[in-house]
Amino acid sequence: MSNQGKNYKRAAERVEKRPYPLADAIRLVEETAYAKFDETVEIAMRLGVDPKHADQMVRGTVVLPHGTGKAMRILVFASGEKIREAEEAGAEFVGGDELAKKIEGGWLDFEAVVAAPDMMRVVGRLGKILGPRGLMPNPKTGTVTPEVAKAVQEIKAGKVEFRVDKTGIVHAPFGRRSFGSEKLLANAQALISAVVKSRPPAAKGKFIRSVSISSTMGPGVKVDETALVAAEA
Repeated sequence: MSNQGKNYKRAAERVEKRPYPLADAIRLVEETAYAKFDETVEIAMRLGVDPKHADQMVRGTVVLPHGTGKAMRILVFASGEKIREAEEAGAEFVGGDELAKKIEGGWLDFEAVVAAPDMMRVVGRLGKILGPRGLMPNPKTGTVTPEVAKAVQEIKAGKVEFRVDKTGIVHAPFGRRSFGSEKLLANAQALISAVVKSRPPAAKGKFIRSVSISSTMGPGVKVDETALVAAEA
């Protein structure tokens, strides 16, 4: 694999095969990030749920206190007065059927999609295109809403969506290496808290089974979930 080069191996040698307190793990991820670009820092949380059952699905959103460090180009499906509201909130692309046709033609030059409820008649036909890319608007994540301006503002401020995958793991970014330990820690704590609060009633036993964090190119660092488990109460 390409990420198994000399730099990666040197970084991996600095990571002990043991769980670290969250703050220490974040500092170690910063120290072992070696890419020349500003790497994204991500978390992986293995949860005690079976996503095959609808009543054990874990999904939600959280606005990170220090944002994601990523500039988000937002597309909003809206009509009437909602067009002006979305534009004033900072949406890069606002419209209706003409935007849907562009997307059907292969245009995907955006990172987030918001839709007013009355526009889902237009958006619905884009499910096979937007769905696999995680871009399909959904009321559960606040991206299908009459408050399009608020939705745009939250995404611009650093709103992150998380969803458990078929293996029971939540993967989500929570900042950039350049943020520094303090901001990354605050973001990680906010994200972990949001995941814990999304625990479905049907989930039994230990909810957070294991946690690791890593930078885009760097090695994974195990996090001691013992302290995180206390937040489940």
